[in-house]
Amino acid sequence: MAKRRKVGNLLALAVLSALAQRPMHPYEIATALRSWGKDQDMDLKWGSFYTVVRNLDKHGLIEAMESVREGRRPERTVYRITEPGRAELIDWARELVSTPMPERPRFRAGLSVLAVLHPDEATDLLRQRLDRLAEQIVADRAALAEHTRQVPRLFLVESEYDLALREAEAAWIRALLAELTSGSYPGLDIWRTVHETGELPPELTALAERGLSTE
Repeated sequence: MAKRRKVGNLLALAVLSALAQRPMHPYEIATALRSWGKDQDMDLKWGSFYTVVRNLDKHGLIEAMESVREGRRPERTVYRITEPGRAELIDWARELVSTPMPERPRFRAGLSVLAVLHPDEATDLLRQRLDRLAEQIVADRAALAEHTRQVPRLFLVESEYDLALREAEAAWIRALLAELTSGSYPGLDIWRTVHETGELPPELTALAERGLSTE
């Protein structure tokens, strides 16, 4: 179970990770996070960025070091991570790496309502997805190989994970398509009949009613 944290927004984790490198003012932090691609690794809500920085400061996870002025720009506060902040960063990283948590990708949502599509259309759409996945996999492999020549593998581990997920998804879709196209998928005839007649067979009606039962 995830811990309740003083500042639980994942943007706080990103800010702490940036300040663990060196002290920065908020604009530098945001620039660094974007350049490192952290907005690809986490769902970062940039609109709450300054609120997160203030909350981290409020709870003693970061602290102001000094204020600096560059040319005619407004004065900016430089922050550094505190020892409690570093401990929080490490503890949070340990939790995220060690503890599986439910995640809800959009594809799962689509699969949950797959029955509203005719099986032939579902098959065509899954083929389209598989083609797009194949293109992404080729591009990801090439990008990863190029980056590996420039960056230590440790800093590409999340990209390896993304590639592994896409490859696993593609393999699963291929297996599902094999069942759909061969006709061996359980209940395929009933699925097709529902769409072609517009009538729900008794066994599916009973199943739906059991799902609505409060008993």
